[in-house]
Amino acid sequence: MMKCPVIDLGNKKIGDIDLDESVFGAPDRPDILSRAVNWQLAKRQAGTHKTKQRAEIKGSTAKPFNQKGTGRARQGDKKAPHMRGGGVAFGPVARSHAHSLTKKIRRLALRTALSTKQANGKLVVLSEAKVKTAKTSELAKKVKKLGWNSALIIGDSEIDNNFNLAARNIKGIDVLPQQGANVYDILRRDTLVLTKGAIEKLVERLK
Repeated sequence: MMKCPVIDLGNKKIGDIDLDESVFGAPDRPDILSRAVNWQLAKRQAGTHKTKQRAEIKGSTAKPFNQKGTGRARQGDKKAPHMRGGGVAFGPVARSHAHSLTKKIRRLALRTALSTKQANGKLVVLSEAKVKTAKTSELAKKVKKLGWNSALIIGDSEIDNNFNLAARNIKGIDVLPQQGANVYDILRRDTLVLTKGAIEKLVERLK
């Protein structure tokens, strides 16, 4: 077990928490992280790029000139790819870029991402992600005092509505419920902030 201090939003230490080494002490695996990030981004890719092929071009199917006697190469119709205004040969078609990644690798990647933040001293444990009022200015002052210029805050299964409303307009701050924890969002922010409740659920899910 690894000990980690627990703080509140006022940056006051209120205790310690034991982090499970099987979840927060995994070895560094850049290859696994890369596979998980590529998998996530591939799923997001729209894949809507498309060019018209020969059969989709509007136009006559008649031969542009006689087969023989002109001295020119024979042509079938004006919609052929080598003709001006014709279809595109081997152009992109609308498709999904998603590919599969086994559940075992996905779980390993998430453990590795959490462990990387812990090893680099970029993991902060928060007692709870709650505020009394949904005022962005008040929360922004606390975040600035804590030095969170780029942070992902992962809360319990249900995010406090006031906290969510107050945080969503702060530049560089993302908020997710624990079930939404993912490798890409953890790595794209400098600091990872986990609530005690989120740690319990993540350990239960990944151990």
